[in-house]
Amino acid sequence: MIARHGFHATMTARPGGGDEVVQLLLDAPALPHPDCVVFLVSRSAADPDTVHVTEGWTSEQAHQAFFTTAPAQALVAALQPLLTGESRYTDEIPVGGKAWGARR
Repeated sequence: MIARHGFHATMTARPGGGDEVVQLLLDAPALPHPDCVVFLVSRSAADPDTVHVTEGWTSEQAHQAFFTTAPAQALVAALQPLLTGESRYTDEIPVGGKAWGARR
């Protein structure tokens, strides 16, 4: 499958909460979703409470539809109390590259 819609999110966990945010994201319901072709979670080398997520979806519609589901809404609700400030989002149109799975 080809990713035709994507975004990059940067969020800041409450002090010391980076591990919990990362774990929630790595357990995210998007990972087994067939329309989610890229789901990368990373964190800042300088600040372990700064977490980044890069997602690639088959279409913008598939991404929007996924976020209306109960599992996606539960993930968002679980993340909210762990975060501080506003998360930053950047929409992207994937043009190429490579994504691969990493061991936890």
